[in-house]
Amino acid sequence: MEFGISYSTPFFGADPETLLGFARDAEEFGFESFYLPEHVALHPGAKIGAMALPPSLPFADPLACLSFVAAGTRRILLGTGVLLLPYHHPVTLAKRLATIDVLSGGRMRLLTVGVGALPGEARAVGVDFATRGRRADEAIDVLRALWAGDESGVGFEGDFYSFDDACVYPKPLAELPIHVGGSSPAAARRAGVRGDGYFPGGMLTAEERRRQFSLARTTAAAAGRDPDRLEYTRWGSLDMSPEDVEVLAAEGVTRVVVSPDSAEPGRRREVMAAFARRFGLG
Repeated sequence: MEFGISYSTPFFGADPETLLGFARDAEEFGFESFYLPEHVALHPGAKIGAMALPPSLPFADPLACLSFVAAGTRRILLGTGVLLLPYHHPVTLAKRLATIDVLSGGRMRLLTVGVGALPGEARAVGVDFATRGRRADEAIDVLRALWAGDESGVGFEGDFYSFDDACVYPKPLAELPIHVGGSSPAAARRAGVRGDGYFPGGMLTAEERRRQFSLARTTAAAAGRDPDRLEYTRWGSLDMSPEDVEVLAAEGVTRVVVSPDSAEPGRRREVMAAFARRFGLG
């Protein structure tokens, strides 16, 4: 089992010292990875389920933040949870992600993508909300094609993205995994068909989680892919016990992502160090 830390800029702020302090503490205490979420644009009244999202929440750009973190750390892997893939053009995104991977020494390993849940956010970036799933599917294919392409160029012809003879360099230092986040059956199927891992949202029931991961695995098998190679990431908490983790491991979970409840350096280090001791990290 691997353990990651999530840093929420809306909760902890976009202060550079706080952001880098979190990442350095996570690296010091032996956490595998460091995640950031994304919202491109909010609006008054925005909600995800029953949770209101005040429009002034400081959702800093996750890739810019990860570049900053990479410069101030040495080992910790970099992740998104989640990057809203339909709201990025995949050609420019391929360049940005490969650049981060190169500059970080190959640590952009836990890109997790989702499709978004706010119609107003889609409108703000000129995307038809109803098409976001199909856009995400095409974007994943475009990213992989561009990273695998050589000097002869890559072509793509889809409903949303079309180009000829495109060459995008630099390349990632190794094949860049793409994990799929989301709580819907469509997200689970996308993970099975195209993903290297599945990271469901935090509001599902235990039975829903079981069904979703089973759907991801059966979809992978039907697509001729090895379901045992599909990583399974879940949200956890810093007060979870070894018994809690054993239950998750029995469900096939390969990674747990947690988040401290305080940005205060002393409290943050205290709870992270206790977690690291409990699970023998470092």
